[in-house]
Amino acid sequence: MKATEPVSIAIAGVGKIARDQHIPSIGRNPSFTLAATVSRNTHVDGVENFATLDTFLEERPDVAAIALCVPPQVRFTMARQALMAGRHVLLEKPPGASVAEVHTLKALAEEKGLSLFATWHSRFAPAVGPAKAWLAGKTVRRATIVWKEDVRRWHPGQAWIWEPGGAGVFDPGINALSILTEITPQPVHLTAAELEFPQNRHTPIAARLAFIDAAGAPVTADFDWRQTGPQSWDITVETDAGVLALSEGGAKMAIDGVAADHGPEAEYDGIYARFAELLATGASDVDVSPLVHVADAFMLGKRIVTDPFFE
Repeated sequence: MKATEPVSIAIAGVGKIARDQHIPSIGRNPSFTLAATVSRNTHVDGVENFATLDTFLEERPDVAAIALCVPPQVRFTMARQALMAGRHVLLEKPPGASVAEVHTLKALAEEKGLSLFATWHSRFAPAVGPAKAWLAGKTVRRATIVWKEDVRRWHPGQAWIWEPGGAGVFDPGINALSILTEITPQPVHLTAAELEFPQNRHTPIAARLAFIDAAGAPVTADFDWRQTGPQSWDITVETDAGVLALSEGGAKMAIDGVAADHGPEAEYDGIYARFAELLATGASDVDVSPLVHVADAFMLGKRIVTDPFFE
């Protein structure tokens, strides 16, 4: 393949996130061309669709990469199948339903000489890079995360999020953890958690987490899927040199209350720019640290049963 030729890519799982984010970002990136989709129930106009991954892999050996936008419970099997067939793989977040399966995929990609990209779209929010640069070398005294949104608004009809492996409120909450693990100078680990499970659901609708970093600074996180009205995606970090505030999911940043400059919103454009770099260099990018924190929350968390949830 010549360096100037775009990489042919397919999307498996043509749902809301694929239509809202992946397809537009692929269309804006000259390094890629959308060559196929895999979906049982829908299609993209002008793009060849296959009902099963088996059929796609058999009939389109020319498509070099695939983005998996399917629920995490089925992602491992599809990713393994694609890697075994010699395709590069991009994983929507979270990269899997368990930590161990992502490690297995990483090892398989290395064995096959393929690129595997476990994406965390919130890390590409415009203020995240500047926040990381500002925090570098500073001493964190305390950090607070408030991540509250309305599940009915953002995940309508998505029953898989309430099933084992669907993560519940950690599906959005892991976005905050992906930012935290990207920007803080010291690693953090969980010390306690409270998880609220609706009586009629298998995954939590709210969570309260307590961490400390390697230097002993406390970090708290409050996740809730019952927020109505304005939505909250905020991270505040108190340091020895001032207070950093990230808002709107990392879209905006302020230092001591003064707005700071950052680039335009382009989370998924950033993902595909990074994937193009990985393909060009034959590398992979598989960071499971946000998923580890979620696994620890289920391990250490006190379970609290709350009111049933009905959509």
